[in-house]
Parts: sequence; C-alpha cells; structure tokens
Amino acid sequence: MVTPIWMQASVMAWVQHLLDSYVHWTGADLLARDGTVTEQTKRLFDAPFVLVSHGTEVDPMLNYGNKVALALWEMTWEQFVRTPSSQTAEPVNQSERADLLRTVAERGYFDRYRGIRISATGRRFLVEEARVWNVIDAEGQRIGQAAAFSHWTMLP
Repeated sequence: MVTPIWMQASVMAWVQHLLDSYVHWTGADLLARDGTVTEQTKRLFDAPFVLVSHGTEVDPMLNYGNKVALALWEMTWEQFVRTPSSQTAEPVNQSERADLLRTVAERGYFDRYRGIRISATGRRFLVEEARVWNVIDAEGQRIGQAAAFSHWTMLP
C-alpha cells in the first residue's frame, strides 16, 4: 500500500515549518492548528487554496504543493518535487519572479503579490493576492520560501 503524500514523515515535518513560519511572519494561522500533526498536514493538503514551496538551492526545487497546486500546475507530486521553482514562470517573467524572491528573502514576507505563472502543459494563469514568506527552522534560519493564494485567472 502506498503512503499518502500527506502522511510521509518528511512532508509532515515540512508542513509544520510552513505553518510555523507563516505565523512567525504574519501573526496569524494559515489554517486551524488543532488536531494532530497528521490531521494538520492532511487539512493543508486538501485546503481550498494553493500552497507551494521550494528549498534554498541555487535554483530552488519545488518541495511542496497541495492538491490545488498540483492540479493548477498540472503535475503529479513526483513531477512537482522534481521541478525547479523557476520553471513555474515563463522566461519573460523570471526576472520579476527573482526580484520578488529577493524581496521576500530580505523582508521575510510579501503580501498581495500578482504575477503570471505557467503550468507543466503550458497553460498560463495570473496569480493575484498571493502571500509569499520565508520558511524558517526552529533557529530562525531560512530553509525555503512558500506562497499561498486563492485567486487566479486562466489566461488565453
């Protein structure tokens, strides 16, 4: 039997970093933190908004996408976590994306981001009102970046 994504130990640990970091930067919870870690991880995977994150590599690799994110980017979990984060934006939009990530790295958090992204099959969509934040560990060291949003429009 295959272990669901949200029950993998590494995913559960990462989700706690995502949720703890969100509270650190915003002072609010991204979702209800009641229940077990497993329940929180499943709730986030099934949440009605997009949540994505990447690590701190030179060309950061995506390392988390909830169910809505996987559907929007038209990828399986296995495809998603083998994708450089930069490939979620068209080449023409990558410098704007890099500027945003530098700003977040410096400030810790950015609210109301708006930009165009592209799925694995080439479908373009406009992201609106995204929240982007640094993912930090218990010592406050940056271990990644994440974004959450509920508003997007498919483009022709």
